Amino acid sequence: MAKLVLIFAGFSGALAVGLGAFGAHALKARLEDNGNLATYNTAVQYHFYHTLALLFVGVLMTRYSNQWLTTSSYGMMLGILIFSGSLYVLAITNIKWLGAITPIGGLGFILGWLFLALAVWKIKLWSTLL
Repeated sequence: MAKLVLIFAGFSGALAVGLGAFGAHALKARLEDNGNLATYNTAVQYHFYHTLALLFVGVLMTRYSNQWLTTSSYGMMLGILIFSGSLYVLAITNIKWLGAITPIGGLGFILGWLFLALAVWKIKLWSTLL
């Protein structure tokens, strides 16, 4: 599972950079015209933050076999796909109902972070580092 998570994080990071650059250059005028530049930038920002978090979770998974790390990775991946994905599509297409599913991805992010905290608690990571 760790390998899959790290591969997903690698592709997700590349996609975040590509979409960020695409939005800043090719789509900037269009996004400014329809008032969705801030929405697009939020999608890129959360996409990138959670890709880095997912990378961290994947690295932990290579050392610790823990169901909570796996669950954390699912939450982060779900968040990237649904939260950032829905915001990207909303910003580009201006289809407003997509904003209704964005919070589902936000919940995925929140659960991903909570399960990461639980995983660290369960594996007593800090005692091994100190």
